[in-house]
This record gives sequence, C-alpha cells and structure tokens, in this order.
Amino acid sequence: MRSFFFSIAYWTLSGFYVLLAALASLLPGPGAVQAVVRFYSHRMLWALRLFAGIKIDLAGRERLPAGAFILAAKHHSWGDGFVMFANVDKVAFVTGDHLEHIPLLRGILRKLGAIVVDSCGGPESRRALADSAAAAHREGKRILIYPEGHLARPGEHFRYRTGVFHMYRDFNMPVVPVATNLGLFWRQQDFKKTPGTATVEFLAPIPTGLDRREFMARLETAIETRTCELIAKATGEPVKPSVLMPTPGEAPSLSAQTA
Repeated sequence: MRSFFFSIAYWTLSGFYVLLAALASLLPGPGAVQAVVRFYSHRMLWALRLFAGIKIDLAGRERLPAGAFILAAKHHSWGDGFVMFANVDKVAFVTGDHLEHIPLLRGILRKLGAIVVDSCGGPESRRALADSAAAAHREGKRILIYPEGHLARPGEHFRYRTGVFHMYRDFNMPVVPVATNLGLFWRQQDFKKTPGTATVEFLAPIPTGLDRREFMARLETAIETRTCELIAKATGEPVKPSVLMPTPGEAPSLSAQTA
C-alpha cells in the first residue's frame, strides 16, 4: 500500500510542478524555473518519507567545494535527482536528448541549463557536451553527471564513460564523487518501494590536474567502493564487485576497480 500511495503522490506532484515549471519557463531568466524545480524536489522527498517510508540521510555536505564543481554520481534510482536538486544550488545536469521529446520539457530544460546530448553518442555528441558544459561553467553552475550513463541496480556496475574527465580537464573544476544505496529502497524505476533509511554521500573531491587514467581510476574506485560499503552497511551482507557491463563490441571486465 505504501508504494501505491507514493505512486499517486509522485504523479500528482509531477504533473502539477511540470505545468508550473512550464509556465515559469515563459518568464525571463532561469530563476523562476529553478525555484519551482527545487521546491518540487523537496516535496518529492517529503512524499517519499511520508508515503513510502524512505528517509534520506545526506552525508558529506561539508565536503562540497565553494564555487563551481562537478558532481559525478552513482545512479540507482529516479530518486537520485530529487536529492541533488533539493540540496545543491545551481545544478545543471547532463541528460540524453530523449527528455526533449516529452511535451513541455524542452523549455524547462533550457531554463535549467540542462546539458542535453545525443543519446547515440559519437563526435557530434561530444562536441555538444563540451559546448553546453562550457556555458554552464561560465554561469558558475554545478554540473551533475552520471558517469555510467545508466540506472544501475544495487551491486551492478557499468563502464564509466570519459565525458566527465573531459569536463574536469577542460574547465579545471574539482569533481565530487557521490555514492549511494538508494537502490535498496527505490530501485531504478520500480513501482515497489521498501521503507528504510537510504544514504547519499558526497565523497572527498578529486583535485584538478590528474591525467585521464589516474582520474578515471580514482573516480570509479571512490564511487564503487563507497557504494558497496553503504549497501553492505544497510543489508548486513558483503557486496562483491559486479561484472562491468560492456558497450557493444567491448569485452566485460571482472574488476570493479579498473578504469
């Protein structure tokens, strides 16, 4: 019943705030849309706690640098984004172009400064990512990216993509890894919710100046190691590194610590 009531709250709040954000997108400047999305995210976390019985323990906020930085997060659930938008100011997130095809979202995404890239990838996608990220950097925004590019089940591990490294190098910004065990309570897009306390943790920032190999190794190790620890802490069972899920034409890796 908890999942049913939360689902009603989810779609009711989403419909209302999407319409409100669409109207706000007609106003000059991004401030109105940003305020609506931030309030919507707070309301969703409230509904998650009230109806689904899931409380969010946000750890490591003191580790966030001043000014612009990049958030590189583990992506367990649709709930991840609500936590980021509710607790971090001036967020611009990287997303595939599929969201632009949803009615009303195009104007909202533009006002939010979303970094929309071609989901098919390729050179044009990389250039679009660079151009959009540069605009977000000039505006002093915090860029949120999910380096695996996939929603992952708890314990699942996809290949980390290098787009985050190119932003890190080009804009000379620190990267804050983000670990979570939220998928234990709200897995991916699942209807079922499991009551409990989920942890989302900002980890120590990765300093600027590293080469690609060292940066990717540090990022992946930090996120995957701490995510496994959070899952183990919540379940009381050790978590073994999963096989990296390959992209077409690539062989899987058996090491969760390899970049």
